[in-house]
Amino acid sequence: MRTYTTLSEAINDLAKKGYTANFNIENDCIVCAENMLQLHPEEFEIDDVYRFQEMSDLDNESILYAISSSQHQLKGLLVNAYGIYSETATTELIEKLSERK
Repeated sequence: MRTYTTLSEAINDLAKKGYTANFNIENDCIVCAENMLQLHPEEFEIDDVYRFQEMSDLDNESILYAISSSQHQLKGLLVNAYGIYSETATTELIEKLSERK
């Protein structure tokens, strides 16, 4: 796993590696709006996880997930605040995002 200095550096490099879809969290799945596709926890894998903290604001932490789905032949990224999940996210989804490969 490569180390990145900034969130934007990681996003740009991972996009070059085929992680081009943008995911968002919904209650029991992650959603790719571009493809109008919902992925439930059993349909995707967390390939890598990267954490970033802004030096100007130590309370501002982000987490970047590199996600793939062989079932849907799709790779993409999910950016979220570190340790904070959508209030409506199910336990199953939170557990999946907490897994580490």
